[in-house]
Amino acid sequence: MTAHTSQSEKWTEIEHLPEWDEEFYHVYTARKYGKWVMLKTLRPELKEIPEYIEMLEKEFDVRYNLAHPHIIMINDLEEVPGLGRCIITDDVYGSSLEKLIRERKVTPGHVEKLRHQLVEALDYIQTNHLVHHPITTGRIIFTDQIGNLKLIDVGFDQKSHLSPAAAKDDMKHYGEVVLEAIAALPEEEQGQFDDLTQIARKCADPDPRRRYADIPALRLALASRRTSPLYTAVVVFLLAMIAVLLYFNSSHRPAPPEGGIDAKESIESVR
Repeated sequence: MTAHTSQSEKWTEIEHLPEWDEEFYHVYTARKYGKWVMLKTLRPELKEIPEYIEMLEKEFDVRYNLAHPHIIMINDLEEVPGLGRCIITDDVYGSSLEKLIRERKVTPGHVEKLRHQLVEALDYIQTNHLVHHPITTGRIIFTDQIGNLKLIDVGFDQKSHLSPAAAKDDMKHYGEVVLEAIAALPEEEQGQFDDLTQIARKCADPDPRRRYADIPALRLALASRRTSPLYTAVVVFLLAMIAVLLYFNSSHRPAPPEGGIDAKESIESVR
């Protein structure tokens, strides 16, 4: 690519994606030097308002250094012909959870990724003290082919710390998303997630005091609920065997029957 490449050659196949639009932004897909990317730019009526221009630039500053496998990465901020100043992100080929629910295409695999990958992304967001819009089904994307979970629109400010209320709000939104996804499964598959349903209900409890306090508490609950019945049975069996051994090696063990041959007598008889 030469230094004389024109902007028209640099940007091609720009297409508006109305379904992906956000409250203050329009979202587009395009090719930059032939590579597919996504563009996020202020809605036309907001483009000349200083406070919204500052908002766009601040979001770029906050998200530019983020790096997580389940969050869409920002690559650049630049002028795009016909659109103006745009945040440039990786392109994502896939469907939102909102669309999958609407079309009744949610699978157990999607729910499992909510159990693990969404929690990992939330943990990263909270660890980096990112102020963000509520996590909703429309902000969760499952990529084509491998179905990897990606969060979009995940940070417009960064603080020195997040309040306990913000953490509890994340918990509520996580629970609501999970419950909505499980409800979209075929009825015969919903029972596979009874453990996750109970956790999600606690997350979404209307009373913040009854929700999990933070992501570590949620992780612990998820790990505990996933303990398999077979594993539990093995543990119970081993504990029972240990109890039996301790009993027979204690002073409370039963006496040998009268007339029985003890070990010493047995050895002597063999001699």
